[in-house]
Amino acid sequence: RAAFLSPEGPTGMAAEDEAELSLLECRVCFEPYGPEEQRRPLNLPCGHVLCRGCVGALAGAERRRLECPFCRRPCGPARRECRPLLQLLELLGPAAGAVAPVPAGLGLRLCVGGWGSLVNPTGVAACRESGRLAVAHDGRKRIHIFGPSGFCLRRFGERGDAGNDIKYPLDVTVTSDGHVVVTDGGDCSVKVFDFEGRGVLAVREGFCLPWGLDATPKSEVILTDAEAGALYRLTADFQRGELKKCQMIRSRLVSPRAVAVCQTSGAVVVIEHLKARGANKGSTRLKIFSAEMDLIGQMDSFGLNLLFPSRIYATAVAFDKEGRVIVTDVCSQSVICLGKPEEFPIFNPLISHGLSYPVGLAYMANDSLVVLDSGDHSIKIYSST
Repeated sequence: RAAFLSPEGPTGMAAEDEAELSLLECRVCFEPYGPEEQRRPLNLPCGHVLCRGCVGALAGAERRRLECPFCRRPCGPARRECRPLLQLLELLGPAAGAVAPVPAGLGLRLCVGGWGSLVNPTGVAACRESGRLAVAHDGRKRIHIFGPSGFCLRRFGERGDAGNDIKYPLDVTVTSDGHVVVTDGGDCSVKVFDFEGRGVLAVREGFCLPWGLDATPKSEVILTDAEAGALYRLTADFQRGELKKCQMIRSRLVSPRAVAVCQTSGAVVVIEHLKARGANKGSTRLKIFSAEMDLIGQMDSFGLNLLFPSRIYATAVAFDKEGRVIVTDVCSQSVICLGKPEEFPIFNPLISHGLSYPVGLAYMANDSLVVLDSGDHSIKIYSST
């Protein structure tokens, strides 16, 4: 079972693993519960839960009485199915409790930026055609363009009040026709530049707080509005600087921020940021939509915590070339693969060391994984080892 070491050390990790096993696995045979007859969870009168197979084995041939293996209380023949666990298993789907095989390792190939070069970076995107990277940050010139070797090719997007200035960049993406698109939280707009830094379009379609964005293969842009709780599709002729359509395609989301589009299937994944309740810290929820914007899967931090050995607070999301969902987690300072939408969620740690506060993700054409680390103001590029 793959796991991250918790701050509490091995003892704390063992306690978390035990809690996870006691919830989703029979504590007698240590096999996961499931919809099959022998794997269905049964409530004993004492309150403990076992799978039907173990209950039958412990009860013997007559199946009349058994002794609870945990509290030693005699239990009669009346045993009901544990409905809450069955409903949870149904909600989580067939992948509940699944742990993906450990992938080929990812090694750090290149690290660029650092304090002074980048200041509190917020977004990163890759141009699949040229291999160039666009990074949004809080420096005097808000957008930096890096070449594949890590050399800074260009800086643009002045901090100011002019039409093409950028007040507070929240995220960035690069379209397939080579345009850099930025969400500006300072004036609640979406601004488009070419790779030379020339402003070609500014969109202010009544946004409340445009935040995350990603480009489709057709150079459309999918973007979130964190304050309006909405998802938009922006269609434009960027060469001419003409907006064609800005359409709300999903509403009633809860503070949606990061968003990613699968380049093969057109599926869209969004990270919602849920408000803290009482003494509890805030949490995140991932929602996956089909290309037609039908909800096909979701999982919040509570559900993920039932499956995985550490608390997950997702800050960035991307699809790899196989259509798997990849997230950054600031709690464990890691990058995690959650699987394809049809098997979501699984648990597959890709990077578990060397990150401080990962806030951005992008895949390059050569399948290198780009991680934006706001903790040390850097871009880290990982390749298979």
